[in-house]
Amino acid sequence: MRTYKLALFALLVLVGGSLKAADEPDPRRPAAIATEGVPVVPPSLFARLAQYQSVRGAAFRGWSPDGDGILINTRFGNSSQLHRVYEPGGRREQITFFDEPCTGGFIPKAKDGAILLSMDQGGTENSQLLLLDRTAYQTTLLTDGKSRNGGGPFSFDGARVVVSSNARNGRDFDLYIADPRRPGSMSMVMEVKNQTWHAMDWSQDGETLLLRRYVSANESYAALLDVSSGERTDLPLPGGDSGAKAAIDGLAFTPDAQAVYVVTDTGSEFLRLARLDLATKKYGWLTENIPWDVDSVVVEPTSGDVAFTINEDGRSKLFLLRGGDGERRELSIPLAIASGLEFSPDGKRLGVTLARPDAPPDAYSIDLAGGELTRWTYSEVGGLDPESFVLPKRIGFESFDGRTIPAYYYKPRRATAEKKVPVVISIHGGPEGQYRPTFSPVTQFYANELGLAVIHPNVRGSAGYGKTYLQLDNAEKRLDSVRDIGALLDWIREQPELDASRVAVTGGSYGGFMVLASLVHHGDRIKAGVDVVGIANFLTFLEKTAAYRVDLRRAEYGDERDPAMRKAFEEISPLNHADMIRSALLVVHGRNDPRVPFFEAQQIAAKVRKNGRSVWTVYADNEGHGFSKKDNADYSRAVEVLFLAKHLGLNLE
Repeated sequence: MRTYKLALFALLVLVGGSLKAADEPDPRRPAAIATEGVPVVPPSLFARLAQYQSVRGAAFRGWSPDGDGILINTRFGNSSQLHRVYEPGGRREQITFFDEPCTGGFIPKAKDGAILLSMDQGGTENSQLLLLDRTAYQTTLLTDGKSRNGGGPFSFDGARVVVSSNARNGRDFDLYIADPRRPGSMSMVMEVKNQTWHAMDWSQDGETLLLRRYVSANESYAALLDVSSGERTDLPLPGGDSGAKAAIDGLAFTPDAQAVYVVTDTGSEFLRLARLDLATKKYGWLTENIPWDVDSVVVEPTSGDVAFTINEDGRSKLFLLRGGDGERRELSIPLAIASGLEFSPDGKRLGVTLARPDAPPDAYSIDLAGGELTRWTYSEVGGLDPESFVLPKRIGFESFDGRTIPAYYYKPRRATAEKKVPVVISIHGGPEGQYRPTFSPVTQFYANELGLAVIHPNVRGSAGYGKTYLQLDNAEKRLDSVRDIGALLDWIREQPELDASRVAVTGGSYGGFMVLASLVHHGDRIKAGVDVVGIANFLTFLEKTAAYRVDLRRAEYGDERDPAMRKAFEEISPLNHADMIRSALLVVHGRNDPRVPFFEAQQIAAKVRKNGRSVWTVYADNEGHGFSKKDNADYSRAVEVLFLAKHLGLNLE
């Protein structure tokens, strides 16, 4: 077919020795990007990638207060912006036009359609809140323009909003209440010191906030905050053991604020939904017979109906509880990941984003009476044939301790025992993240056009498989997850259609650490690694990451102030073993990254290059923790394809 012929031509160019010299000016390289060691990307490769990189999705951002349509995020220019959609399948009306990506939602009860926006500059993640007044055609900055700010729940009438901000000292996120229409109106309601608190919900009478204190993926706490007095009342965990540790993921008031819905893993491997009576402090479990995590919960403010999703081995299932504790009914949705749940103003429909493995995410609604699913947006797939997309297969492979590690395998149609294909192992970040099968244009390009098998493992430490599994890589056990990659390499060797001699590994953030660690410990079996905004040295990472993140990362990775943990960090950090990295390396990073500082990329690239190994680097001046602008992302992806083609010996002659 036509796409196959174009891919063949592009790959012949890639491997035919006609690449221009590294660091020669590339007319397609964005001005904000600097490279070293990177050849000029052939125009044919950009042409072939163009369709895949033109794929876009849409995310549901809320119902209009008058019920007249919805708000979505999607991209038509260089960055994702907000759009209105007035009817299912109707036109998308773009309403924000910034250079930077932005998101936001309608102010509740706002008859003028006013929107509260959130946006940073250049990937710094110092998000600011802005008012978009659609009647005055003005956008007004509400926060200070410097600190990091996050919008929390609104009061029931929409007149006030909770803002979490580190404006006081750059480290701690105090809680404020503000008028979303008036700059300078932020008034502190809770000063926070050396902890992390989030406002999760606001009672309809406006008197009480429902808070969560986050310590780590395994430990959090719930509390009530009296808005007038600032007095905080801690809520008990099930069983009443004040010394017990548990995760709390979701919190929401009932309409009368006499009870609270709590998502917690107390007494269970999985996050379960419970109803806590605030007068008696007694819990009633609502999902005891569901052996998977509950991962979102919303409450309809009039009827008290509760909608919640569960994460069943990576896919979502959606349920409705009538009245909050009545009949539980599953709402039918396709194989997808559901997010962004919100009841319509009349309580009759539920808005949701559905991200399917064979199509980009789109906005939908569900009629709660009949269960009918209505699609609001129809995102484009760049003119590609949807029937050509490869669906993943859920696999499991045995690791060093006999544990089965879950993964998703995208197998190219051309893969056979007679014609083995190379493999890309893609490792998620987090580390307490989880790969869930959603549509990825790059995965489809690799499988369909390059004939690469793509495997996404959920190594130990991943979420979604119980709290024991989640904790298997904590602190000194960090390298056990790297041993899981070794077990996956063993599995690849046993598959007749896979070429174990041509394997690459990619990953971002913590996944970037996993790439570097895999090259250190399994480099004899890996041809190349792509490290995107990854950690090279845990000590320098903790020293230089943004001040507001240090304690959160210590809770997950370990505390470098402890001599024993410091020694462990020295032992596991890839930078200290860079001489063992013999595979080719591509390092991609944004200079404004507040999470994994740019220094991590600089030091690993310099050290591996000093050892005489091949290193390509792609650094962006106007990006942070990942590339969010389309021109940067498109160029970086093209470089990655070129890099993999070179080092995996891709040749379709």
